[in-house]
Amino acid sequence: MSRKHIKSRKVALPVLNPDAAGIDIGATEIYVAVPPDRDPEPVRRFATFTQDLAGLADWLQQCRIRTVAMESTGVYWIPLMQMLEDRGLETYLVNAKHVKNVPGRKTDVSDCQWLQYLHAVGLLRPSFRPSQDVCALRSLMRHRDSLIELATCHVQHMQKALDQMNLQLHHVISDITGTTGLAIIDAILEGERDVNKLAALRDPRVRASHDTIAKSLVGDYRREHLFTLKQSLALYRQHQQRITDCEKEMQEMMKALETKADVSKPTPVAKDSIKKCKVMKPAIALALHEQAYRILGVDLTTIPGVSVLHVQAVLSELGPDLSKFRSAAAFSSWMGLCPDNNISGGRILSSGTRKVKNRIALALRMAAQSLQNSVSALGDCYRRLRARLGPASAITAVAHKLARIIYHLLTTRKPYDDSVFAKAEETYRKRIESRLNAQAKALGFTLVPSIQGERGE
Repeated sequence: MSRKHIKSRKVALPVLNPDAAGIDIGATEIYVAVPPDRDPEPVRRFATFTQDLAGLADWLQQCRIRTVAMESTGVYWIPLMQMLEDRGLETYLVNAKHVKNVPGRKTDVSDCQWLQYLHAVGLLRPSFRPSQDVCALRSLMRHRDSLIELATCHVQHMQKALDQMNLQLHHVISDITGTTGLAIIDAILEGERDVNKLAALRDPRVRASHDTIAKSLVGDYRREHLFTLKQSLALYRQHQQRITDCEKEMQEMMKALETKADVSKPTPVAKDSIKKCKVMKPAIALALHEQAYRILGVDLTTIPGVSVLHVQAVLSELGPDLSKFRSAAAFSSWMGLCPDNNISGGRILSSGTRKVKNRIALALRMAAQSLQNSVSALGDCYRRLRARLGPASAITAVAHKLARIIYHLLTTRKPYDDSVFAKAEETYRKRIESRLNAQAKALGFTLVPSIQGERGE
């Protein structure tokens, strides 16, 4: 065979999905590519109006398309994906990093054709997306987080207004949005300027004394700063009301989710989990704990470091079904908590974790950091890793461990068993003792256990 003939020959991959289409999504227009034998015009452009999306779905069904691949571009893909799923089409939401084309001219037409080709030959993997009920709960949860961020901005505006009037109240008490802080600010906005009367509004639980609070309220009250303080306080309370309404709607949605727990068994007591959650009222935390246990089928708050807020994040982002992840390793990789080895020429170029923006990974990192003073096997593991690797690496390593534990509990519906980790810690302790005995023997010494050690204290 001649060299010219070898160059002209094209290597074709086997087609695994003959009924595949590719979609390139934009804000105002969408390009769709189907196999060339399905339509005389295999690439078409559609607008993003609802009628045009319905026409797009009709055209795909006319072309006998069964599966579709699209990039996750902003939030523009959500209406189209929901419409295609309602039509019974299998939809692949793929990561843009996984579908990069070779260098050259880049157009919307070539992008949708490239997606269609990759999907047809089976080279695309869909991103994780929970059930529609969980997606609805996830939308409200993320909206609630946005409301909390906005409320925090208004608290900062209140603090700025106090600083401009040289009122040091927010430096004396820990939270100006607490009982004492709001009572004093309301009195200031009503016209009260007597520092002793203002300090008398102090709650008995506040550590700062009456004289300290009175001293912090001596300042330069200006009209413009008082106006800013008044508006910021009103907006803060307005967002707090919106957060409360959002939480009520989330509670109603959670009631409609399927029950995974064994109804014949009583709901676990949530005293410890409520103590872990310091930013939520006990009644709300208790109701959330009961709903989470009913939906997930297992009490995740029994894991050291995991509070009701962390369980709420798991419930809203993942739901009770983790069957789309083939293993705990795949689940951890999806969150970017495991090493991402980059090996070339037999050399490890890098082994750090991938930079992934994942809300579950963030929640598990916060849970891992809270294990610093935990009297548990996981707490011992975190402190040991922190001393050896440093705080950042230790948090990631323990978050990885927590992710594997949560995956095991949600897939098996078995309660958390700390004895497994206690045995591992005991094995580690024996290994340390053996090494110390060997070192002492090499130096001519003999280690003798203390009286407390013999008594097991």
